[in-house]
Amino acid sequence: MTFTTRFAPSPTGPLHLGHAYSALLANDMARANAGRFLLRIEDTDTSRVRPHWEAQIYDDLHWLGLTWETPVLRQSEHLQRYNDALMQLAARGLIYPCSCKRSDIRAALSAPQEGAPAGPGPYPGTCRDRPMHSRKPGDALRLNMALALDQLPQLPGFTETGPAHAGRHSLDPALILTTIGDAVLGRKEIETVSYVMAAVIDDAIQQITHVIRGKDLYATTYLQILLQALLDLPTPTYHHHKLIRDEAGKRLAKRDDARAISTYRAAGLTPGQIRSMLFH
Repeated sequence: MTFTTRFAPSPTGPLHLGHAYSALLANDMARANAGRFLLRIEDTDTSRVRPHWEAQIYDDLHWLGLTWETPVLRQSEHLQRYNDALMQLAARGLIYPCSCKRSDIRAALSAPQEGAPAGPGPYPGTCRDRPMHSRKPGDALRLNMALALDQLPQLPGFTETGPAHAGRHSLDPALILTTIGDAVLGRKEIETVSYVMAAVIDDAIQQITHVIRGKDLYATTYLQILLQALLDLPTPTYHHHKLIRDEAGKRLAKRDDARAISTYRAAGLTPGQIRSMLFH
């Protein structure tokens, strides 16, 4: 299979140096292996995405010298595809609606009530016995992790090539239960799935062979591997790279306009100088 990478930003703010590093690295790894570099716009968070931020993504990446195949996959145009996959899991009894707020979860974890459905992981299981037909507007959809693990008698593994976790890894059921628990796969919006769910489906559809991203996203890998197994999807190789930080050692975020690519462009820096800053 052709070596294929992707850069998948959300148009919720300006791209910064951390995005530039990830995009350039994914592009360079693909080109070095005579492969493909794809751009994906992850715009399912409709309350925060803005058209001008999407336009600036294209502009900044072109300025950096990157090219990609068209048309670009925009997740907002494929909501039904994600919802169909979610309903596949629901048909197997693996999904349940949840009306809990974060404050409810914190309270239940700090003071569990006698008779409440206990459960491992960061979610106490308050809504775990609810059937899908009880779903109401505003409810999220959670994965019943214990049942999901029961349906996978042999858990898959994955290969990581990033510097911090390089090697072959296997999934630990106990660790998944205690650290991930009943993860939210469907957001409160009726037809919007979580980032993790949408990314898993799109990586398979786009035939991504190598997922290149920051090491801050390593924690999501185990859930993604599990979902790939449940949905009978291929598992790519993962590469979690270093994070670009400011002078104080803090990871860059979209609110850090001083590190935005557009700021450096306005100051007269060249794409070559940006590369030198990032890959020194």
